[in-house]
This record gives sequence, structure tokens and C-alpha cells, in this order.
Amino acid sequence: MYAEERHRTIVNLALRYDRVSVADLATRFDVTTETIRRDLDVLDKRGILRRVHGGAVVAENVALVETALTEREPAFVVQKTRIAEAALAYLPPAGSTVILDAGTTIGRLAAAVPPGALGAVVTNSVPVAAQLAAANGGVQVHLLGGRVRGITQATVGGEAVAALGRLRCDVAFIGTNGVSVGHGFSTPDPDEAAVKEAMVAAARRTVVLADSSKIGVELLVTFAPLAAVDVLITDAGISAHDRAELSTAGIEVVVA
Repeated sequence: MYAEERHRTIVNLALRYDRVSVADLATRFDVTTETIRRDLDVLDKRGILRRVHGGAVVAENVALVETALTEREPAFVVQKTRIAEAALAYLPPAGSTVILDAGTTIGRLAAAVPPGALGAVVTNSVPVAAQLAAANGGVQVHLLGGRVRGITQATVGGEAVAALGRLRCDVAFIGTNGVSVGHGFSTPDPDEAAVKEAMVAAARRTVVLADSSKIGVELLVTFAPLAAVDVLITDAGISAHDRAELSTAGIEVVVA
């Protein structure tokens, strides 16, 4: 098991049991206690876990709350619609392949894509896949396999990550729960983060869609550093300070 996979499992265990111990983790992963201590030190430096005697607990300042897709749908409707419309300018040439993440803003983008604009779409969103397939606009829709998370209606897990690892797509349109200069792009769920990370790696270009309520927010797991994203499309609620900081980090910030 690679270190990053081990880190995600450690975070999942900490969330489930409130605390993880060095000895138990070393036994579970069949590695030395020194390896586990290094893992916990890394997660502590990232601000995800806090080291305690003999193990670690989830850091107090890490946001863990995740809102269901159905609850997020009515929020920031005007802003999300404008962001989705602005994202159309970043579609690749007709016949290309794009990745569409799960989420309400991505769902609006999927609804706005003109018929015949894309050759194929790869998505982990059950609603997006159903919407595009029903539209019958000539696009090939590929729904990633795996476990469906009820709260986001998205597929996650090793099957989805492995499938993305075999792909090379033109553009990935990704949603995020938070973005900050210090923590990058983040989400509360480690499994969701693993899929988003794989989506970014599978695309030649990455565009993140996020309304301004997500700016400055840090969630449990970073799925992409700022440098891995090409464009951030947000709304006019972003502060001048945040926009300048993100632009300085090398991201093209588009205000819809």
C-alpha cells in the first residue's frame, strides 16, 4: 500500500473511532511503528490530525460537516447558474472527452452543454450520468463504478480511482467544498477526495467550479494543491484579497 492510500485509511479510522494508535496501525498495515509515526507526523503537519501520546486524533479546526446534495441544490442558485454558463467557454473542441465531477454546480454545467459539443463524458455523478444519457445528444456517457455515497450521489472507491488511472481526458470540471491558499482544494470525505484527485491527474486541464462561499474554507482532506488547477470559476462574492492571493498562486480566477 502506498503512503497516500495509508494516510486516507488512517484518516477514515480516526473519523470512525475518534482516535488511532501507533501500535494498532502498525499491526493493521504490517509496517513498523516508525513508519506509522512518520505518517501521523505528515497528517499533523497538514492540519488533518493532531498528534497525541501513542497516536493521533482529528484536528479541532478541521471542518467535518457535509451537506446532502438535495440540501445544497437550492443554495446560491443564481451564482451557480452563472458559474456553469461561464464554464462553457472552457469546453474543449467538439468530439473531445471531459470529466464531470459530482455536485450541484457541475450538474448545472451538464444541463447547459449544447448537443453535439462533446464526444464522451466520464463522471462519478449518478444524476449527471442520468441527465446526459436521457438528453440523447450523441454524447457517450461513462459512469464510473464503485460505491454510491447517498449524501453526494457519487461513486467512490478503488474501482473508480483505478478506472480514472487508465484514462487521459481533455478537461476535468471539478467541484470543491473548500479552497484556500494554505490548504488547496478540499472536501470532507477521504473517499471523495481520492476520486477528485484521480480526476485531476487524468485530465490535461482542470477547471474548478466553486461559488464564493467555498473560498477560504478548509475541509478535512486536500485533493489538489493550487498548482494542480488551471482555472477557478467563482462569483462576484469573492473578495479582492482572496482573488489576488489565488491569482498570485498561479490560478486563472474567473468571476462569473
